[in-house]
Amino acid sequence: MDDEFAKLIRRMNPPRVVIDNKTCEDATVIQVDSLNKHGILLEVVQVLTDMNLVITKAYISSDGGWFMDVFNVVDQDGKKIRDKEVMDNVKRRIENSASLAPSRRGSVGVMHSEEQTSIELTGTDRPGLLSEVCAVLSTLDCNVTNAEIWTHNYRAAAVVHVTDDLTGSAIKDPKRLVTIKKKLCNILKVNDDLKTAKTIVSPTGAMNRGRRLHQIMFADRDYERVESDNVTERDHGGGLRPDVSIMDCSDRDYTIVMMRSTDRPKLLFDIVCTLTDMQYVVFHGVVYTGGKEAYQEFYIRHVDGLPIGSEAERERIIQCLEAAIERRASEGLELELCTEDRLGLLADITRIFRENSLCIKKAEISTKGGKAKDTFYVTDASGNPVDPRIIDSVRRQIGLTELQIKQNQNLPPEPPETTVQYLFSYFFKPRACQNKLIRSYS
Repeated sequence: MDDEFAKLIRRMNPPRVVIDNKTCEDATVIQVDSLNKHGILLEVVQVLTDMNLVITKAYISSDGGWFMDVFNVVDQDGKKIRDKEVMDNVKRRIENSASLAPSRRGSVGVMHSEEQTSIELTGTDRPGLLSEVCAVLSTLDCNVTNAEIWTHNYRAAAVVHVTDDLTGSAIKDPKRLVTIKKKLCNILKVNDDLKTAKTIVSPTGAMNRGRRLHQIMFADRDYERVESDNVTERDHGGGLRPDVSIMDCSDRDYTIVMMRSTDRPKLLFDIVCTLTDMQYVVFHGVVYTGGKEAYQEFYIRHVDGLPIGSEAERERIIQCLEAAIERRASEGLELELCTEDRLGLLADITRIFRENSLCIKKAEISTKGGKAKDTFYVTDASGNPVDPRIIDSVRRQIGLTELQIKQNQNLPPEPPETTVQYLFSYFFKPRACQNKLIRSYS
């Protein structure tokens, strides 16, 4: 009965999305008004992220059972969204997402249209791991259609979508799925993993890969730093290490979480993923990017309505948010492969990397129309920048036109402008709950 009543209320109060290109000179403003529900912020941010829109500013408010957010967005070139078809698509997808029933934990995502088999892997990171995984899949006649691989804090996680090489469809034979899982588990456990290495094989993949990778690595507790991990002043992306701090707002029973880090695409999505998985609700917030830095400030409570209750919980939130910021950050030299797709292509490419002592820190694999377009971020076996002579050798083996050097992530960024630093410290310094975003809607 309660579910039916909730559906009636949602039908009587449909979500409203307003897209404005006049208010702001340098960004498109998207305003979202809707009934509030747990996970709605993540759903809206994921729609914007999936459509490759960059969020430069955001103002979040969800008190009193109503969700009212404003996002300033630009395209990948830093320009306003002018294409009416794109704007209509954004509006339609947000309204559809916001009007659905409240999400269960871990259910946010989009269904893949291709019929394929989803393989999820997690284990200890080591040089050559991806090469061994790809070699096994190739020998089992599994064609990798798309995949994403992350490494963080000596842990590795991957979401790989494969099809049967003969039929081009998902692999559904139970015996064959068991064989795939067994062989991949043997690779992941080769180092007597102190944490449990896992392989999950299912007929279909139903979730955004980045969303799922956050869940996998969070469950794997990658936020727990290894003692031998040398913490430096720079994160994996070559920028400043994320700075996360927490303070109480006792007058309103909120906990304030403040984050400053190097700006990058999908940063807000990664933060909101982790807060949602940790069962926290963002009631108010502000997001601002300037120069190469990003600042985020959120007023949160646990889903049970309580603020942070202990120092141990504070420390865990800080660790988890730092990990969320670092996981997707790109470490190493960026290489892009564009060539004709074929069975075993990925196995051959990663084997060449391994034979030249290249360590893959992150990878994004995609195929479309018989073409493979893959991106790899590589370092040497010790995590240091790769010798240019080795890259030249690798490119000659693979093909100079097929493998291109895109960007060297090891180069330090330009120092941020003093003006930006001043603005951050002046405008976003917490004011003991006097922030104008905090209002009572009762």
